[in-house]
Amino acid sequence: MIGNGVNHLMNSRALKVGMALSTKLNILRAGVLGANDGIISVAGVILGMAGASQGKYYLVLAGLAGMFAGAFSMAGGEYVSVSAQRDTQKSIIHSAEKKLKDNREFEIERLINIYQAKGFSRMVATDVVNELMSQNELENYCKEVNNIDVGEYLNPWHAAMSSMTSFVVGSLVPLLLIAILPAEFMIPLTVIGVALALLLTGAVSGILGRNNIRHAMVRNVFVGLVTMAVTYYIGGLFG
Repeated sequence: MIGNGVNHLMNSRALKVGMALSTKLNILRAGVLGANDGIISVAGVILGMAGASQGKYYLVLAGLAGMFAGAFSMAGGEYVSVSAQRDTQKSIIHSAEKKLKDNREFEIERLINIYQAKGFSRMVATDVVNELMSQNELENYCKEVNNIDVGEYLNPWHAAMSSMTSFVVGSLVPLLLIAILPAEFMIPLTVIGVALALLLTGAVSGILGRNNIRHAMVRNVFVGLVTMAVTYYIGGLFG
């Protein structure tokens, strides 16, 4: 059992090493979702205008407007969301620091009970907690009690810029297709191009989320096709 306690300590250190990679994967996942939103949103705007029988100039203009509006909306949303998450984490850490200062014995006992609930004996749980609290006390306490890593905060500006950039990159797919394709083929070929791009983002999101890749791809394309069909039909009502 003592060996198990030591192994737990080593695993905790290993988890700390992997935090940076986990953070990067989360940012990458957000980027993929931003690109996906860019593809679907701008394609929907363009197809809606196409349904209203507008010329290529107006389709490109509508696509540009949708691209910039969506990019700034994504950036603002990410900034607010990540800032709120960061503030909440800091508040929890501040509260934990106060608890350890005001009632350390009670919090130590709380940690021991947590380890006993994991299957450790009272003696081993006490040894593990004493070892954890002998170094990086606040950090280890927050990790075990609140599942929060002290100092591991996402930068809201980084998240905002990542979302904005990925949205713009995704929106360029339907925008460029509409701009360069001949007028007689631009609608069907744009739909095909968007569907292929959504297959790619669906596959990447499935890989990053460790989900069924085929289901993620089919779901992604289905949502995109429905969005384009609905907006095209609505545009046609006013065309």
